[in-house]
Amino acid sequence: MIPPTSLADSSARTRWFAAANFGLFIHFDQASQLGLDLSWPMVGLTSDDGSGASAHAAVDYLRHVDDFDPRRWDPAALARAAREAGMTYGVFTTKHHSGWASWPSTATPLTIARSPYGRRGGDLVREFVDAFRGEGLRVGLYYSLSDWSDPDYPAWRPDFAPYPFEGYPRPSADEWARYREGLKAEISELLTNYGRIDLLWFDGGWERTQEEWGSADLEAHIRSLQPEIVLNDRLPGVGDYLTPEQTSPGASGGGVWETCVTMNDTWGWSPHDENYKSTGHLLRTLVDSVAHGGNLLLNVGPDRDGALPAKEIRILRELSEWMQRHGESVVGATSGLAPWQFYGPSTRNGDSLFLHLLAWPDEEVIVRGIHPRSVVLVELMTEGRELPFRAVIDPAEARTDHPVGNLVISVPSTRPDTPLPVIRIRSHGSRA
Repeated sequence: MIPPTSLADSSARTRWFAAANFGLFIHFDQASQLGLDLSWPMVGLTSDDGSGASAHAAVDYLRHVDDFDPRRWDPAALARAAREAGMTYGVFTTKHHSGWASWPSTATPLTIARSPYGRRGGDLVREFVDAFRGEGLRVGLYYSLSDWSDPDYPAWRPDFAPYPFEGYPRPSADEWARYREGLKAEISELLTNYGRIDLLWFDGGWERTQEEWGSADLEAHIRSLQPEIVLNDRLPGVGDYLTPEQTSPGASGGGVWETCVTMNDTWGWSPHDENYKSTGHLLRTLVDSVAHGGNLLLNVGPDRDGALPAKEIRILRELSEWMQRHGESVVGATSGLAPWQFYGPSTRNGDSLFLHLLAWPDEEVIVRGIHPRSVVLVELMTEGRELPFRAVIDPAEARTDHPVGNLVISVPSTRPDTPLPVIRIRSHGSRA
């Protein structure tokens, strides 16, 4: 991963994003009607982890591109579910590596306008943006720099196999200049036709260098259209934040970051992928991200008709139910304690410190190195139950005004019935 060059001077425009904490990623395009993950089957891969280990015969990914007609696509319901689950922003796939544009672009011929849905005026980008704005959520657009269907890129051919990643074939200078102009025209449409766009989520940049993409020129063009937009780090050499995928950052170093995670193993809808993560697993991923200064962008993949699979609906509903009691520990929260102080993710929000219990403790929870005398309430949020606590302070510190010590909390013997129990510690004056 190339470190973003603009991280140091991007704090003002990323202030909202650094506090966003939780967002919804939506992978949906014409291939969803085929039950295929987005784009990768087109080049003979079933995984985009960079290994190429899942190579197989490429599929005719665009064979039903003109039949796309998702009658059950309901972005308003998606936006409502996202808000109820405590999410503050959404990101939608406007164009994946396959090159199919989910809006009626005039800059490329491979668009939704060719399909029955598009001929009736359907525009997935417009519908997403309007729905998420309507719920008070920030809007982000995913856009792939690579385009495996454009002859100027060049388009994918069987003789390119196996997929070469950074070694993807290069076109002539004239073809590349034409491709870059088309790319800029498409981005211009997305950033001028849909009002304010809060975030642009690039992908596909690994196939070319920073110089080949003309990253500095493209960033300047983007910011001339949307000066306050936040950019991820997948346009080489550019970016306001880091985007590890399916994991947290592999090294510390501060800065704003976001991990994108699937509910199962695939990004787009695959009827054969039933390997869903538990709601508890996803909640642990969320609070671990927030506790370490990052965001979680949780993915959904609508099916061939545009509806969410039942298991994804259930997960969003269970996230919403958990948020009803525990949302304050995530929404608007910041990092809490250092790992030595409490053995689990912790967050802060206002006068409260939140302990997320990944495992149910035996008899007591100990919080180290805080101001225990400032604590006025300890509560098991799941049950609304106050918990007994006591301060343990070294005698040498006991006569100071705000002694540092440990807080010992007694907990019930039985774990509450929730995917992730949370303890709130409320303090006054000098925070705990």
